[in-house]
Amino acid sequence: MSEAPRAPGAPQGRRRRSPEESSCYAALDLGTNNCRLLVATPSPRGFRVVEAYSRIVRLGEGLSQSGRLSEAAMDRSLAALKVCAEKIRRRKAIRVKAVATQACRGAANGPDFVRRVHEETGLKLQIISPREEAQLSVAGCMSLFDREQDAALVVDVGGGSTELSWVDLKGGGLDARPRQFAAWKLPIKAWLSIPVGVVTLAERFPEGETANETWFRAMVDDVKARIEGFPHAEPMRRIFAEGRAHLVGTSGAITSLAGLHLGLPRYDRNVVDGLWMRRDDCDAAAERLLSLTSAERAQEPCIGADRADLVLAGAAILQAVQELWPCSRVRVADRGLREGLLMSLMSDQQKRPRRRRRGGASKKPVSA
Repeated sequence: MSEAPRAPGAPQGRRRRSPEESSCYAALDLGTNNCRLLVATPSPRGFRVVEAYSRIVRLGEGLSQSGRLSEAAMDRSLAALKVCAEKIRRRKAIRVKAVATQACRGAANGPDFVRRVHEETGLKLQIISPREEAQLSVAGCMSLFDREQDAALVVDVGGGSTELSWVDLKGGGLDARPRQFAAWKLPIKAWLSIPVGVVTLAERFPEGETANETWFRAMVDDVKARIEGFPHAEPMRRIFAEGRAHLVGTSGAITSLAGLHLGLPRYDRNVVDGLWMRRDDCDAAAERLLSLTSAERAQEPCIGADRADLVLAGAAILQAVQELWPCSRVRVADRGLREGLLMSLMSDQQKRPRRRRRGGASKKPVSA
């Protein structure tokens, strides 16, 4: 649905753009670990990115122990949000959607922080549900689906939670024209949100002086225990068993894993986004990470100091999913929730019809 982002100011050819296509839309995602912004203009095939911004803020640092957002974490996040607000004002975005996810959902002072953000930046953060987060992540990854297969499992590994969405690739809603797109119409047959992401898992299992297989295995098993037994995706089990499905992995940890696999001298989104990795490739990258110290991981150009203590937690989450839902291939996505937000903002299908609530709490297995 979306075009690959081009550099700001990249030539668009001779076709004259309509006033609507010149209008900017902004999507902001404040997660447990990152603050990310995309500003884009509509195009016939989706949208064209004119500005992107990302900063690691670790809003959820220590949240799993205290139940509250710390002052230092909120200050870091506010600094990044002020940068985002200025970029949005400078681009004169006509519509803005700013969302917060697991850290603000789970923190006792999350609503207070949202109010503070509005007072200090003018941004109106909306704390979205795990269900909406899963839908938007699937929407942002739609162009990466292998439509010759029958199903895909989208694994969105965040800082504080992980969303899994089982998608019927032969179902309706994947081919809607941009103006008719609606995330709630996507053929998501089941979804699950677990309150474990790279930050919370790393805090739950401190690395110590050196990483080892026993420590890594404990993380994998912890994640598996939270996923296995989820009943609502079982009708799709046969499709996966017969090799008619693939994974899509979206997260900074997974893109870092891909960069390590490729041996890139520096991170390159154009190479990583859409990359296919075999199961053996993922295992080999995880094994290489385990052989490195934290300091050595920090020196890897596609990991860096900010992710050195988190990337193995991301690899553990991916491995847990691969063991429970085996697939020979995983497609790496350097895209997700923000792209889904932009698609929703630019669509005419803004409202979902009211209907009776189905499902339960996000921390329990929930089906779509």
